[in-house]
Amino acid sequence: MIKLIAVFIGGGFGSIFRYGISVLFQDFGSRFPIATVISNLISCLILALLVFVFSDKVMNSSMLKLLLLVGFCGGFSTFSTFSLESFELLKNQEYVYFSLNLIISLALGIGIVAMVARQV
Repeated sequence: MIKLIAVFIGGGFGSIFRYGISVLFQDFGSRFPIATVISNLISCLILALLVFVFSDKVMNSSMLKLLLLVGFCGGFSTFSTFSLESFELLKNQEYVYFSLNLIISLALGIGIVAMVARQV
């Protein structure tokens, strides 16, 4: 039960941070889903730092792993929103924004993880 509570608390905080990012960028009015991209890239950075830089503390503690990796990063990142927004761009024939969304989200997300991993 305590493990579920750790995921619940971490996910709650991650979701609050995700909502905060969407509020910060709501006035941009662009068709490009900047808030989702920013949330996902920050989540990639946090996850990579936790796994590679702070691995001795996080990876050795099942509670911290559940709280931060599964809960917080899971609540903060948003693959479902990324997928929906990408589909909407494609459906609306916004091919440039669709391509940019895919390239930026995937290439930078993987790139961030790779850069942090190389620094260790």
